[in-house]
Amino acid sequence: MAVLRQDVSQNIQRLEMLHESDPLMYSNLVEMIKKEVGEGNARKGASCSKSIVWLTRSLDFTVALLQKLVKDPGQNMEQAVEEAYNITLKPWHRWISSAAYRVALKLVPDYQTFIAVLLAKDENYDTLKEEMQTFISLLVPFLEEIHVVLRFYGLDRIKCT
Repeated sequence: MAVLRQDVSQNIQRLEMLHESDPLMYSNLVEMIKKEVGEGNARKGASCSKSIVWLTRSLDFTVALLQKLVKDPGQNMEQAVEEAYNITLKPWHRWISSAAYRVALKLVPDYQTFIAVLLAKDENYDTLKEEMQTFISLLVPFLEEIHVVLRFYGLDRIKCT
């Protein structure tokens, strides 16, 4: 998970740096994308547009995994992660990223350990389940909006480099 966490962190930092360079101009993600698309840099190197794409896909994965865990508590974590990966990230990964994923899959904690990490102190599973459902219901509409923007600017088909 450390590699994924580092990748997410780098993508967030890239967006923060652009925003901080001109907070009025880059007040939202669409403005960042417009700038790079206009310059022809949206698909190149370590662009903010690619960061937005991969952060969105990471959140898609998170939602898919949480939905599986809410729907079927106690299921095999490795299987849940693999199913979430297959529908959200795998279509965009090339062989190197897919190979790295297969190695990381062997390090997935069991269900009880994963849930224990998510539980707040003195919180029970039913409360956590409600919180996960609320989180999913709030996040999904935002992700749908971001996917519309990515499709509009032709960024929805970017694969790993």
